[in-house]
Amino acid sequence: MDAVPAERLDLVPLQEDHAEEMAAVLADPALHTYTGGAPATPGELRARYRRLAAGSPEPGTGWHNWVIRLREDGRLAGYVQATVTGRTAELAWVVGTPWQGRSIATEAARAAAVHLTAGPVDTLVAHIHPDHRASAGVAAAVGLTPTDQWYDGERRWQS
Repeated sequence: MDAVPAERLDLVPLQEDHAEEMAAVLADPALHTYTGGAPATPGELRARYRRLAAGSPEPGTGWHNWVIRLREDGRLAGYVQATVTGRTAELAWVVGTPWQGRSIATEAARAAAVHLTAGPVDTLVAHIHPDHRASAGVAAAVGLTPTDQWYDGERRWQS
């Protein structure tokens, strides 16, 4: 998997050695307000990233996992991921607290969406907590609209 360029950032394929820097990026407990859980340690992320980099064990399911690298300083600012099954990709994104409010999540999610739909994907999906207005804004900017379907307390958005 190659890097995906955008205007101010690159989506770089996730690697195990991103764990240390990403642990700092994702350290704010506020990032878990809508998703639950707690910040992961570098060791926990290293193990998770090793599993993700190995790819999906499910036949017909592809995992696309990128870290967001800012061009201005080369630092990581978050991640975008997509699970592709058939012609549908389920997107998710997280941007670290210091980088929020700068449209980085929108730019990164849009770059992933363009990349994925240039291939076999024709439907994009995201599941967003009903109170998470920032993520709803990202989904809308990517061209997703809310549906009346819910999964685990989150509304399904779809292109």
